[in-house]
Amino acid sequence: MSDTRIALVTGANKGIGYEIATGLGALGYRVGVGARDEVRREDAVEKLRAAGVNAFGVPLDVTSAPSVTAAAELIEQEAGRLDVLVNNAGISGEMGPGWVQDPTTLDLDVVRTVVETNVIGVIRVTNAMLPLLRRSTSPRIVNVSSAVASLTRQADPEVEIGPVMAAYSPSKTFLNAVTVQYARQFADTDILINAACPGLVATDFTGFQGPRTPEQGAATAIRLATLPDGGPTGSFFEDDGVIPW
Repeated sequence: MSDTRIALVTGANKGIGYEIATGLGALGYRVGVGARDEVRREDAVEKLRAAGVNAFGVPLDVTSAPSVTAAAELIEQEAGRLDVLVNNAGISGEMGPGWVQDPTTLDLDVVRTVVETNVIGVIRVTNAMLPLLRRSTSPRIVNVSSAVASLTRQADPEVEIGPVMAAYSPSKTFLNAVTVQYARQFADTDILINAACPGLVATDFTGFQGPRTPEQGAATAIRLATLPDGGPTGSFFEDDGVIPW
């Protein structure tokens, strides 16, 4: 197998995921661009290659077990192992006026859909990629979370944490909890797994509202994806350091 490190970024055809792929590519990684939409995926691969990134497309729907299995098989064929997995794909779910998800009127199907992508999808992808990650000398997993996942911040009336989002925010809290469980399971291995908050980034996900660029939003995930051996694991980070659970 080649010495070139291999990364897979889910939801990498646009926004923060694309910038994570760009940043890892600039560091010399060969990057699998995971995305459902074929046209957007191949457009992203073409753009990355034009920028000098060694990129390849990975058809990937995190809500589909056959799709995830096929993605793992493709990476096996393309690279033989995986050094970095960035679970970036995520959805907000249907929002009400003011970008609010009112828990008192919330459609339970919205909750199920959000959790299926943001939590179950991450578990599905992670477990499918684990055999490939275990072949790496320094495997890293990054789960892209959000500051709204922090129960400490959500419960503090002095902290401005944005609107009530009763499907999206708890899904990211759930993701953080799952991240901790993986870290406990990996305690005696070389696998480091952490959660990353990109901040409020201006992408189509936020209606292009937010003070941060996608490149800025990608920075923490890239840092966690390239941690040295013996680095932190089972923690939740933003630009300035650890976020309280």
